[in-house]
Amino acid sequence: MQIRLNNLKPTYMSEAELAASDIYLQKEVVFEKGKKYLIKANSGHGKSSVLNFIYGSNHNYTGKVDYSNTEASIFNLRKTEISYVFQDFKLFPSLTLFENIQLKNKLTHYKSIEQIDELIEKMQLSHRRDSLVATLSLGQRQRVAIIRALCQPFNFLLLDEPFSHLDSSNIKIIVRILNKELEERQASVIITALDDLPFFEFDKTINL
Repeated sequence: MQIRLNNLKPTYMSEAELAASDIYLQKEVVFEKGKKYLIKANSGHGKSSVLNFIYGSNHNYTGKVDYSNTEASIFNLRKTEISYVFQDFKLFPSLTLFENIQLKNKLTHYKSIEQIDELIEKMQLSHRRDSLVATLSLGQRQRVAIIRALCQPFNFLLLDEPFSHLDSSNIKIIVRILNKELEERQASVIITALDDLPFFEFDKTINL
């Protein structure tokens, strides 16, 4: 599977704003399975937008997003091909940490309870397993959202500024977990960030 962006342009941004972009207004940008990509830009330059366009949660653009080698609908692609950690996490504050993860896993049956608990432990969240998400810090919520995203099959993992609330120690833990998951699945990751991420080795860095 490949993801191809052709002449992509957010309708709410002008061509002048996008003149220096290596993604927007480009004839073709290709993301290949098994590669690691960093999309780098300052705030307000459309980092979240490009991931939302790929995920099909925002259609306010001109141009084309194409998922080559598949005729599946975007809804089916979200079940089997593309997983996404949104910048605002999309967690349910009235449910516990574990219940938020299980909401996804009950639909996919991708990981066992033991595997989920192992991820929770590795991310140093075992002591908050049965705590309501509303009581968690932003960094803890960020880690929960990442665990939940791993509880489904995917060929592309989209991460929107996934380390913004984490210290270097936690980032290193998550990078190890992500690298293991990506290698086992032979999957690709597309990460957005304000600047370089020295903990991750990318195949390609794209300036948005």
